[in-house]
Amino acid sequence: MADLSNVRVDGARLWDSLMEMARIGATPKGGCKRLTLTDLDREGRALFRRWCEDARCTVEVDAMGNMFARRPGDADWLAPVMMGSHLDTQPTGGKFDGALGVLGALELVRSLNDLKIKTRRPIEVVNWTNEEGSRFAPAMISSGVYAGVFDKEFAYSRRDSEGKSLGAELERIGFKGEAPVGGRPVHANFELHIEQGPILEDEAIDVGVVTHGQGQRWYEIRLTGFESHAGSTPMPRRRDALLGAARVVELVNAIGLSNPPLGVSTVGMLNPYPNSRNIIPGEVFMTCEFRHPVDETLAAMDAALREGVEATAAKIGLAFDLEQVFYYPPVAFDLGCVDAVRRAAKRCGYSHRNIVSGAGHDACYIARVAPTAMIFTPCVGGVSHNETENIKPEWSTAGANVLMHAVLEKAEIVS
Repeated sequence: MADLSNVRVDGARLWDSLMEMARIGATPKGGCKRLTLTDLDREGRALFRRWCEDARCTVEVDAMGNMFARRPGDADWLAPVMMGSHLDTQPTGGKFDGALGVLGALELVRSLNDLKIKTRRPIEVVNWTNEEGSRFAPAMISSGVYAGVFDKEFAYSRRDSEGKSLGAELERIGFKGEAPVGGRPVHANFELHIEQGPILEDEAIDVGVVTHGQGQRWYEIRLTGFESHAGSTPMPRRRDALLGAARVVELVNAIGLSNPPLGVSTVGMLNPYPNSRNIIPGEVFMTCEFRHPVDETLAAMDAALREGVEATAAKIGLAFDLEQVFYYPPVAFDLGCVDAVRRAAKRCGYSHRNIVSGAGHDACYIARVAPTAMIFTPCVGGVSHNETENIKPEWSTAGANVLMHAVLEKAEIVS
């Protein structure tokens, strides 16, 4: 590869783009609420489309609303090098989760234009629909359809808390495209993202070279007891569903703690019924999840949960229903793409280390159908999925520079 040590993105322009996108759905605490397929998402998509077209890209939208902005290659019939992330956020999300990957990829294209660098392969910038899964579960559903994990009809049928379907909302905002979803060759795929954890900042490392993505198992649990008067029901006769839920929360936490250092476990939702101050709860709906990069360990965590919930319910006299609603196995990213990221970090002079992704990303599904790797930047305090999520401009610049050099290695410079 030619000497490209001085080839860099325009970090100031990237930062300005991040700040302008963050104004769409800005929250009082400095974050973003740009839920997928809402009017705000449509506004963000329109801005992204305009920027891509200004950068002389053609924009195609597939039937899941995934947006592909293509910069032609000298041999434009070749499979493209793809890069991107997502523009949707959590209800109390930050400015950078997802957006850095999309706008960092766009900045790469802009900078290549400025530098008059041509590549042999085409390059595509992608905005994946509904990565977060906060409005329509499960998460990463559109990249999942692209990779053949879900079918399109299943995705369209997903409903939000108001009963609105994903398919209908795609049509409503005008982003149910005509292009087929997936089924085409991709030479390589890269996703730039904030770490969403504290390791890189704590160790003062510029860039994370992501080697694996953790596997995940998500569950929904319903505990059923019997609601009765809080004052007149003797303690030994109670079938308190919320007591059972409290013990399951402790169980889930203990399972995570017993699988260090990478095992994590969370109860994220807990809804008691009838939720009245003087009624013993007769029913509780709750969710939990486990994450670990080793599938055998995830299976052991699953077994511990099932055994523990059954024992807890029996002791209190509860009925229970436990359903695994989401699973994907741990992901080992493509060695060639991972090495390209590592070489890019070295070429740019950035400190770097191998790292495992604790969060799910679109790249984890795309890795099933295309050689894929990820690049992490630090984030302040390791905080993400929070309005206070923050990064430094130099971190975003470093991540985008590494993305640029990894992509150029795969796309091949012709002039």
